[in-house]
Amino acid sequence: MNPIRVLQFITPSGFYGAERWVIALANNLNSGDIECDLVVTDEGGDQDLSVVDHFPSWAGRVHRIPMSGRFDPRVIARLSTIIRERRIDVLHTHGYKSDILGLIAARQAKIPCVSTPHGFSGKVGLKLSAFIKLGTFMLRYFDAVVPLSQELVRDMDRFGIPAEKVRLIPNGVDLKEILPVSRKTKVPGAEPAVQTVGFIGQLIPRKGVKDLLDVFDMLHQNHPGLRLELLGDGQQRGELELHAQTLACRDAIAFRGFCHDRLEQLAHFDLFVMTSSLEGIPRCLMEAMAMGVPVVAYDIPGVDQLIKHEQTGLLAPLGDKEGLARCCQRLLSDSELAARLSEAGQRKIVDQFSAGAMARSYTELFRELVQPARVDPRDLGETK
Repeated sequence: MNPIRVLQFITPSGFYGAERWVIALANNLNSGDIECDLVVTDEGGDQDLSVVDHFPSWAGRVHRIPMSGRFDPRVIARLSTIIRERRIDVLHTHGYKSDILGLIAARQAKIPCVSTPHGFSGKVGLKLSAFIKLGTFMLRYFDAVVPLSQELVRDMDRFGIPAEKVRLIPNGVDLKEILPVSRKTKVPGAEPAVQTVGFIGQLIPRKGVKDLLDVFDMLHQNHPGLRLELLGDGQQRGELELHAQTLACRDAIAFRGFCHDRLEQLAHFDLFVMTSSLEGIPRCLMEAMAMGVPVVAYDIPGVDQLIKHEQTGLLAPLGDKEGLARCCQRLLSDSELAARLSEAGQRKIVDQFSAGAMARSYTELFRELVQPARVDPRDLGETK
């Protein structure tokens, strides 16, 4: 039987969790079962379309749709044309804009439409809030909605999504990409003169990076050789850089911006810290754990699926900067504890949160959705 043709549709805002998720899925789908195309909106200006550069050429084709402004209904007709010309069987959308535009296009083309919610922004402006509400409302009309975490499953119930349409497939990290990157582990009992605390992600309010800066300032008082590396960009970067300049540790803080070699940078972290107030199952945290980097984070839904306190990392209550600093201090000063927790964390990701397992679950879902419409003539036999 011919492969099922799936079209991934995303309106990129950078190369962060959702964009890397799309790449991880494409990398791990079996090309004999699924042919996977990618379509992105090209909004011009300084939009980051790195997801196009990283999309595997063997998986399928990449399509760019010009888009004027933040929201352009003309995308629907252009998307419908791609669906028709490429004979797409399933449209798979990511994010409120692609959900709204994609569902309409899929209904016009009369094909199934799947949405994967990657999380929802906290405090946003009125206009963006209205679009997000419209996007979440339209989720109830999808053929399947596939949240990444149990917390997002509860959100689907709150949004009124019929339970029979909701399918939990946990977020998965691309081990094919991570495991080849070597990490130099520290010798137990030997504390190096310079240690690096790191963060990878968008510099936006819900990531709580201001808390991370304050926590690092506390740590730096006892560890003058400590450095903080922040990989990523976002609307809050200028504000955070100004705040960093008010701290005594300002010369030890580096804002690296978006880095194409994030995994190589991650391999040199001695500690990964996450201060988010809202997440699904965060990809950057999974990557750190898969790499064998010790992790500390605020205890929030989604993060708690990955970090079990004292087992795979350390957790502090949301907003407790002093508690978070104490957790960081423990791992920075106790290399044996750091090694034990990081090894357990790495095993957890490999065993439970791989992109390979995620891709197999999506393949089963795509088959279920197209089975009634696609029948292999060889299965029909001869009719008398």
